Amino acid sequence: MTVRFSVLDLAPVVSGSTSGQALRNTLDLARHAERLGYHRYWLAEHHAMPGIASSATAVLIGQVAAATSTMRVGSGGVMLPNHAPMVVAEQFGTLEALYPGRIDLGLGRAPGTDQATALALRRSPEALSVDDFPEQVIELRDYFAAESKVTPAAGNEPPIWLLGSSGYSARLAGLLGLPFAFAHHFSAENTVPALALYRDSFRPGALEEPYSMIGVSVTAADTDERARELAAPQALSFLRLRQGAPGPLPTPEETAAHPYTPLERQMIDARLADQVMGSPETVRAQLDALIGRTGVDEVMVVTQVFDHADRLRSYDIVADLYKESFAA
Repeated sequence: MTVRFSVLDLAPVVSGSTSGQALRNTLDLARHAERLGYHRYWLAEHHAMPGIASSATAVLIGQVAAATSTMRVGSGGVMLPNHAPMVVAEQFGTLEALYPGRIDLGLGRAPGTDQATALALRRSPEALSVDDFPEQVIELRDYFAAESKVTPAAGNEPPIWLLGSSGYSARLAGLLGLPFAFAHHFSAENTVPALALYRDSFRPGALEEPYSMIGVSVTAADTDERARELAAPQALSFLRLRQGAPGPLPTPEETAAHPYTPLERQMIDARLADQVMGSPETVRAQLDALIGRTGVDEVMVVTQVFDHADRLRSYDIVADLYKESFAA
């Protein structure tokens, strides 16, 4: 079976640049990905993070859909507890009405930010719980029904996905018969168990058969050494996030000059070990092994490197390595 390849974009803001440039780079990458034949292009919702400009996800999806013509565009994902389900239905019903057959609505239950920002988004301490996430998903889907009074959601339901990094959303996606996307790029140890749980839990619903996708961090370059150099800044950025000091994606020079402690070096190495990274030959071998181990239907590639040209080049290499999938 041919595996599809897609793109996950967080609109990275790099050191010394601006959110505006990050968003322009997103539109450029989307056009480039469509020319290469990537299947879909998703934007991720995060908040109060200086290195990520994709926070107004529905707005950016509309811009990317307008800048492209054939590729599916969607959310990877919208963090549903941050929003009233009716508002999400109105937003994505609008997108589906404007770009019929091209919009995806991926839903997550994490806040996509810290607790203080989540409180600012949700406006109430009681709303910080995610215990009612299944009910929110069902409520959201009801607004898309043809008989719904919520315009333009009524009759304009895009495919709904559940996203997760643990077994919770995997099981729920299976029980509701929805497609499932797992965040392998930051929870690699849970990937295989969550996918097994999804398949074991699956009951026909929106889909007759389970359909799974994994998000994978990929940095492809001409050599293994060059790929590791390109991947190092996002590893440092992730380290700073874990330390409570998020910032723009650092420069290669800043990354090389960082005074890593032994523990930090261990964390960096662990972060890079879960990524696909290297020369074309290395990337092909690592991706083939991951696809074989997980049995997924689709791979969503996320590439976070400092230079936009290097980012484009990495997606070029993946497309060239899997010509058989991109031609399908």
